[in-house]
Amino acid sequence: MRGMPLPSRRLHPWRIGPDSGPWPLHDTAASKALEARALAATAPHALMERAGLAVARLAHALAPAAQHVEVWCGPGNNGGDGYVAARLLLAAGTVVTVVDPTPGATRPADARRAIERAREAGIRPVAPAQAPADAPTLVIDALLGLGTTRALQGPLADAATAINARRVPVLAVDLPTGLAADTGQPLGAAVVRATHTLSLLSLKPGLFTALGRDLAGCVWFDDLGASAEDAAVAPASATAWLLGPRRRMALPHAAHKGSRGDLWVLGGSDGMIGAAQLAARAGLAAGAGRVYLTLLCREAPAAVASDPSRPELMHRSFDTARAGLLASATLVAGCGGGSAIESRLPALLAEAKRLVLDADALNAVSREPALLRLLKGRAGRGQGTVITPHPLEAARLLGVGSSVVQHDRLAGARALAEATLSVVVLKGSGTVIASPGAPPAINPSGNAALATAGTGDVLAGWIGGLWAQAPSRPAEEVACDAVWLHGHAADLERPDSASRSSPLLAADLVAAMAQAS
Repeated sequence: MRGMPLPSRRLHPWRIGPDSGPWPLHDTAASKALEARALAATAPHALMERAGLAVARLAHALAPAAQHVEVWCGPGNNGGDGYVAARLLLAAGTVVTVVDPTPGATRPADARRAIERAREAGIRPVAPAQAPADAPTLVIDALLGLGTTRALQGPLADAATAINARRVPVLAVDLPTGLAADTGQPLGAAVVRATHTLSLLSLKPGLFTALGRDLAGCVWFDDLGASAEDAAVAPASATAWLLGPRRRMALPHAAHKGSRGDLWVLGGSDGMIGAAQLAARAGLAAGAGRVYLTLLCREAPAAVASDPSRPELMHRSFDTARAGLLASATLVAGCGGGSAIESRLPALLAEAKRLVLDADALNAVSREPALLRLLKGRAGRGQGTVITPHPLEAARLLGVGSSVVQHDRLAGARALAEATLSVVVLKGSGTVIASPGAPPAINPSGNAALATAGTGDVLAGWIGGLWAQAPSRPAEEVACDAVWLHGHAADLERPDSASRSSPLLAADLVAAMAQAS
């Protein structure tokens, strides 16, 4: 009967935002394994009915007064989900048009049954050329999902282009058509740009890194009622993790600057003193008890005088650092270090107990195999290391092009973690944190306002500041906390898409992170 309300199965879906995690992520292979177990545990066709219901309910919630919903259905089970959603929306009183660009395709059994039931309900799919000229209120992209591995061609590529041309909200089923589930990269030139994506049964890594964040829009998740042992909310089969809010450190009333640890920042060669100053300011704001700054520029006295707003910073020479603090303090090295950092690195790599390497320090390691060997040997000596490369710096360390790293950011971060035996923070959209032998993590916080000079220096300094206070904490945990807060502060300062076009200046970011922590 038309006009009846949509069935209500439970309170899902979940909206997956920066504050909702942590969430386990499943790549294509792990997601297919979850799907196979869910199919085996349910009656025939039941899982597709649940998926279609989940899509219909979210579509109704996103556009409750929708006069017309257009559902583009492909040849596989993703298209079957779309047919089920169309049937249920029609039964609830919504005007529905199903557009099927591949009507003669061979379809799986579940999808064939979904089409039969939709036809019995009165739905008559149309070809793209026959779709109504008037723009619908909402478009549902059910063209292709998890099984897509190649660039869209022919009618499906034309369909993706037509969906984007509609210029109305788009709800993608499981994945935007044409987006790689594991990497967040488009598979080709044609890819759907969704406003919302409903990920079914599992959350896919590609929705949260690289271009996936822009193409997926707001991500939602429905586990389709999977059993507790197989549900995606269980961590056992996760291949990566989506970060959630950072852990807050509780300090006793008796805490003092000595108990909050020492941080040493080494960098700032000629013309680049600001990078080291930003890192030192960030470490101070993060809560390190004492922050020492060693500038590598020849005009160091002038540099000291040029930062009167932070008189708390203590300036020391490198010889002083090596003599007194390398074995006990936490060090951040490389921020604006230029070529001057290279001669200091052998001592830092050999002696520093906890070391954060950024920028020019990483470039020096990539040029000199002996430094790379020293870096890799730190793990065997019980010394902790975090490296914070952007994609080009990561590519230099791996000996590949930056496009290779960006093509699969999770694989690149994992490879770099194994090559250096360090915790890797691969910066970018959906920053990836990887440790040797462990599933990587993806950060969901942050926005384009961070795309400005010095924000990476702030992140390196903040990691050092947190680590100085809790030297026994695993380096990966410290890095994850700092990365999430770094993005969270930007989200608070630039909460909407219009404001994100205005950069968040690095010095202001330090204050924003202190306010948000």
